[in-house]
Amino acid sequence: MKIKFIDRKTGKIITETPPGEGYLKLLYNNPFGEMALLPLVKRKFLSSWYGKLMNKPNSINKINSFVRELQIDMNEAERPSEDYISFNDFFYRKLKLGARPIEEGFVSPGDGKMLAFKKISDIHNFFIKGRKFTLEEFLGNKELATKHKNDSLIILRLAPNDYHRYHFPYDGTPSEVTRIKGSYFSVSPYALASNFTKVFCENKREYCELTTLDKGDVLIAPVGATMVGSIIETYTPNTPVKKGDEMGYFAFGGSTIVILVDSSKVTLDKDILDNTQNKMETFVKMGEKIGK
Repeated sequence: MKIKFIDRKTGKIITETPPGEGYLKLLYNNPFGEMALLPLVKRKFLSSWYGKLMNKPNSINKINSFVRELQIDMNEAERPSEDYISFNDFFYRKLKLGARPIEEGFVSPGDGKMLAFKKISDIHNFFIKGRKFTLEEFLGNKELATKHKNDSLIILRLAPNDYHRYHFPYDGTPSEVTRIKGSYFSVSPYALASNFTKVFCENKREYCELTTLDKGDVLIAPVGATMVGSIIETYTPNTPVKKGDEMGYFAFGGSTIVILVDSSKVTLDKDILDNTQNKMETFVKMGEKIGK
């Protein structure tokens, strides 16, 4: 399979070559890899071990080649490459003030490739393989699942070369975070194509509800993945936030943010919905309008 997405700014279709592409194919598209290697890779100890390696001072030796190979624009970063004390310090780097303008409406919480579904049930027409996705399994909370059952659903996939801090998509007051322990499956399209429910309902994840004045309660759920050592929340619960305020960051690896929004109060942008219907992700940046 080819991983393709639409660059929203240019309208061009771009082919993505993820780091370790051959390894991902072995794990998720090869019977031997799925049976022999995947049970090991998804376990916490491997991601935790690698995360600790990325915190060591000598891990800075990986930064320049990573920047060069993945064509990361360091002009956006708050600090130059040589100022970081570890690879992880670089990986969850902050951006310069103004590098991500906060637009009108409901905005993307981060940089990445986005899928958007007007109704949660539309997911089953996109990811047709594997067991059925349910909110109750994803949230581990029947009452909350019932509350959000008619919501629209947004999936933002962060690749390793993306900015790895995430932000609030609207003004409001966030709740305490609820954490759910789990595995560390990859969030690459190679994994999602046949394992969507397994990835989202078995991976480590956490969520909070953002109570807003006019958009209802927005549920925001960061989801961990293979080689993601940590999900770090940086906000203060039960304290009002502004759209674009930082919510947290991921340590090394690809990651995902799932958002549930009241479909009667938030109208998602048509181009993102249409691209999703055509089975294409849309590349967006933090602060970019994705709905109103």
